[in-house]
Amino acid sequence: MAMLPLSPMITRLKRLDIATYAPFIALVLLVIFSSIASEHFLIPRNITNVLRQVSYTGIIALGMTFVIIAGGIDLSVGSMVALVGVLSIMIINGAGDGWWAVAMAVSSAIALGGVFGAINGLVITRGKVASFIATLATMSIFRSMTLYISDAGEMVSENNHFADIGGGYLWAIPYPVWIFLLLAIAYHILLKHSAFGRHVCAVGSNSKVASYSAIKVRWVYFLTFVIAGVSVGISAVLLASRLNSVSPGDAGLFYELDAIAAVVIGGTALSGGKGTIWGTVIGAIILGIINNMLNLMGISPYLQGMVKGLVILTAVLVQFKGDR
Repeated sequence: MAMLPLSPMITRLKRLDIATYAPFIALVLLVIFSSIASEHFLIPRNITNVLRQVSYTGIIALGMTFVIIAGGIDLSVGSMVALVGVLSIMIINGAGDGWWAVAMAVSSAIALGGVFGAINGLVITRGKVASFIATLATMSIFRSMTLYISDAGEMVSENNHFADIGGGYLWAIPYPVWIFLLLAIAYHILLKHSAFGRHVCAVGSNSKVASYSAIKVRWVYFLTFVIAGVSVGISAVLLASRLNSVSPGDAGLFYELDAIAAVVIGGTALSGGKGTIWGTVIGAIILGIINNMLNLMGISPYLQGMVKGLVILTAVLVQFKGDR
């Protein structure tokens, strides 16, 4: 038999963008290493626990992807989780002990997240304040409001059905994981198969050129923060229902760093203009597996932040090499 020419295949391999496939390759290698390093890693219960933990910050990271692709950043999401969580428990405790009260709390949490995201967007687009400074300020404001309205005490749900949302299962998979997956599909369609998604990428690449193309730059930029806020609202109510309570001082602590890390590890450029939802999903899972493996291997929790930082640096360096 005549052998196929190798030159076209080699040319194709050379043209492959390493940065595009790096997150998936890293995930595969990490799973292989983890399964070898610990016999407990592939236990179904451990996998579901990892995916459950990933889903909370992962949902926030999905919304953060739009913000970062558009050229911004949102540091307030962690404090927003605490504020929305406290308010949702206050609403459900005031509404009673029925499923309609749960529905009211869930819808209120999503709406509140959207409102807080809109506040960020208005300050940035109308006030012309840099997103880093604006969300750094609202991060402090939201956390302070959370501590004030809760009197710095733990808020506990009195509804008997509320815990079923965060603690329930469908086909042996936790509800938060299903919501994370469905939201990822919806956001992928919005980003890659809609005019809005193309506008987000255009704004992040070059906002001036986007404005010359009749794109409403400020409106698109504003909406990315609303999407991030809605994502926070969904994550906050899931987390609150999982624990059936919210600790105002600890809830959502450093979630903004985990969300940004997941987006960056997933291949989204911090400079804006490009990124994928599935890359963010992979980035969130990579972070979850790393945290899980560090715990299984008995490594000090004080070193886990260092490992996470090294992973982020590696992801940024791979991005930089791919852009050159």
